[in-house]
Amino acid sequence: MAGTKNHDYHILPPDIAPLATTVGAFTFTTGMVLFMHEMPGGMFVPWAGMAILLASMFMWFSKIIHEAHAGDHTPVVQLHQRYGMILFIASEVMFFVGWFWAFFDFSLFPSELAESIGGQWPPKAIEAVMDPFALPLLNTLILLCSGTTVTWAHHSLIHGDRDGLKKGLWATILLGVFFSFIQAYEYIHAPFGFGGNTYGSAFYMATGFHGFHVIVGTIMLIVCLKRTYNGDFTPRQHFGFEAAAWYWHFVDVVWLFLFVAVYIWGGWGYPTH
Repeated sequence: MAGTKNHDYHILPPDIAPLATTVGAFTFTTGMVLFMHEMPGGMFVPWAGMAILLASMFMWFSKIIHEAHAGDHTPVVQLHQRYGMILFIASEVMFFVGWFWAFFDFSLFPSELAESIGGQWPPKAIEAVMDPFALPLLNTLILLCSGTTVTWAHHSLIHGDRDGLKKGLWATILLGVFFSFIQAYEYIHAPFGFGGNTYGSAFYMATGFHGFHVIVGTIMLIVCLKRTYNGDFTPRQHFGFEAAAWYWHFVDVVWLFLFVAVYIWGGWGYPTH
């Protein structure tokens, strides 16, 4: 019969979503360069790029969900989706490696940056650093707890417990929101700013990008919660949730490295705020 699937793969129809996503990402990153250099268009181009990016991603992901309902995600396709998610997380790991590399380079070889940081780390311009055992420790406990709740949700899904899935997702989302609010409060009351020295720049870029990933992960989990209430996900087919859970665990692990390297080791022996 016409349309009968007699193989493990499916042919995707022509779609504008991948091209639109690429255009949105390029426009957004270009706009951020314009914004940071205070060039014309710096206040408009990033928002335009973000709007295109979000709209195209919503359209693209909606079609992927439709493919799952249509039965196009065969076991082989699901396996390759997992490979793709693993590669995506690996690229994210390398992204954060760059920020860790910069932080370690600045801190281990301060004499090479004597003119900008005074030959010491943290720089002389930094009068105090974050107390790692105050809000950062609280945020560490929050993320660790969120890792257990998302695992609870995953195990509930595998065993057909829809109520446990919903409760685990709600708990993880609330913990993620709580983490973001505490991070924002910490930034507002930080004893040093973003610019002016390498310590502030490395600190805010590393922790700020992690905070952005927490927000993205929270949005992914909210989408999973909405799909759960819609009746999506089964013990045999739930890659969308699995990908979100993997991403959330990645965010947890990165924060542990940030907490130890940037907060504890990076400010060791320095006055805290």
